[in-house]
Amino acid sequence: MAETGLDVNAFLAREPVGKLLLKFSVPCVLSMLVSALYNIVDQIFIGWSIGYLGNAATNIVFPFTLIALAVGILIRDGCAAFFSLLLGGGDHKTSHTCIGNGIVLSVIAGIILTVIGFAFTDELLILFGVTEASYGYAWDYMRIILIGIPFYVFSSGMNASIRADGSPGYAMFTMVIGAVLNLILDPVAIFILGWGVKGAAIATIIGQIASCILTIIYFIKPKAFSLRKISFKLTSALSLKICQLGISSLIIQLAIVIIMTVANNMIVIYGPLSKYGADIPLSVVGIVMKVFGICIAFIVGITVGGQPIIGYNYGAKNYRRVFMVLRRVVIVNIAIGLIATILFECFPQAIVRVFGSENDLYNEFAYLCFRVFLGGILLCTMQKTGSIFLQAIGKPIQSTLLSLSRDVIFLVPAVVIMSIRFGVIGMLWAGPIADVLAFIVTIILIGREVKVMKHMEVKGNV
Repeated sequence: MAETGLDVNAFLAREPVGKLLLKFSVPCVLSMLVSALYNIVDQIFIGWSIGYLGNAATNIVFPFTLIALAVGILIRDGCAAFFSLLLGGGDHKTSHTCIGNGIVLSVIAGIILTVIGFAFTDELLILFGVTEASYGYAWDYMRIILIGIPFYVFSSGMNASIRADGSPGYAMFTMVIGAVLNLILDPVAIFILGWGVKGAAIATIIGQIASCILTIIYFIKPKAFSLRKISFKLTSALSLKICQLGISSLIIQLAIVIIMTVANNMIVIYGPLSKYGADIPLSVVGIVMKVFGICIAFIVGITVGGQPIIGYNYGAKNYRRVFMVLRRVVIVNIAIGLIATILFECFPQAIVRVFGSENDLYNEFAYLCFRVFLGGILLCTMQKTGSIFLQAIGKPIQSTLLSLSRDVIFLVPAVVIMSIRFGVIGMLWAGPIADVLAFIVTIILIGREVKVMKHMEVKGNV
């Protein structure tokens, strides 16, 4: 018998876990990779056309793009997590207003960020560590990127809700189309038309607009709910719940902004005291953070892909199934962490060459940056997995604490202290130090929640 609209997601409690994870995680990983690739594609083509000064400029603008993505992800993950919990608990009346509030929040946030960006362009560039040599490129790139911010926030903010509605393939499609357009238009705008960094920015926003249009089209006829006029009426209770459940994802992204801002400013101060200067480390650190973002896209994509399954079954008090999903996700993410570690430690030169051909001094610092700063990537994968898992089971405080632990509580102070004590090379060791400390926090928080669920499972079986 065909499922009715009210139990359309009941398959999350019945189908094999492995099959469900493939169905949800693969499209989610691809969607996350697309988000990460938007900026890294620009980086590659700019590196081959303009050189490291162009890359330094885009790296300076990158934190603002991450802020926009962070706001989108706040709404995306909070809305999707709450939507899944509502369906799992049988509350179908609230589900459409959850999505409607998410749409409105995405639109408002995108407009506000664009206005702020245009009003304070110079101030933001200075905050993010612009140098005199890279200022012109950075200003040109940012002024165009700002036009696409509302479209970027909306498509990023509502993508996971499409997946939670049982359409992971369409969610992936909306993001892939934008990335493909960006990939095609980048070389045309940069090399053929000769527009340089402006061309890279134009290609990016065209892709973002395409993804946004496809996202809007989906909500005309979704699966498990139908949007009405009342769905778009913002309520403080729903908005707060969405923000509470999405706050850890916001922090994950904003933490990268904080890290890059602090690191850029440390580089501007201490880079000239080293043989590398300031512009080489500015370019390299930005590239390393974007490659790091690709690794995290795999980790977050797999874990977020499991979020609808975890959230639905946790809401239905099916804890055994929650454990099954968590176990599979952890195993896969450990494998990804090991592969990333081998690549960064053994083959950094192959990665660096993708972004252009530079001098020996540049390459020397780049190899060090990959090998040292990303040396603890395996432990970092566990911290990211744990944070999203806590979010999926409706534990925003614990999820937020875990998100803060690695990137803000441990990494930012370590970057400052190690830079002051050992210069730009010492700064690179802040990464593995933070990874070890955050891993300890992960074990404590996840262990506690697993123990509680096991107790509730035993109690429910009595």
